Amino acid sequence: MADNAADKALVARFFETFSSGNVPALLDMMQDDATWWVSGSVDGFSGTYGKAAFGALLAGVKDAYRSGPLRITPKGMIAENGKVAVEAESYGELMNGRIYNSQYHFLIETRDGKIASVKEYMDTLHAQQIFFTP
Repeated sequence: MADNAADKALVARFFETFSSGNVPALLDMMQDDATWWVSGSVDGFSGTYGKAAFGALLAGVKDAYRSGPLRITPKGMIAENGKVAVEAESYGELMNGRIYNSQYHFLIETRDGKIASVKEYMDTLHAQQIFFTP
């Protein structure tokens, strides 16, 4: 049986690690077969990433932010049977001065004390405007 409190604590640590910019530590918290799926149809953003591809994506965008890595702050969590639903907000100032401040819903599955999958639902229009619109 899943330990809901432990799953929520794992997810909280996962987002703290994400927000620190420590990509190797973040990947260590994920199962080898973990996936990260991003909603929408934004080229260069949306779709499903395996663990290695997700790590490469994060490493590639680290230098895009002026104020340090993108911070994702959970605002609320509900856990049940190895799944954690998370409402969250991000904040990051890009090198071009634009502010990326999005609202999210994540559905995260855990397995054996690690992250097994992440489904990221975000404001794709905001992402398109901030990252890809001249």
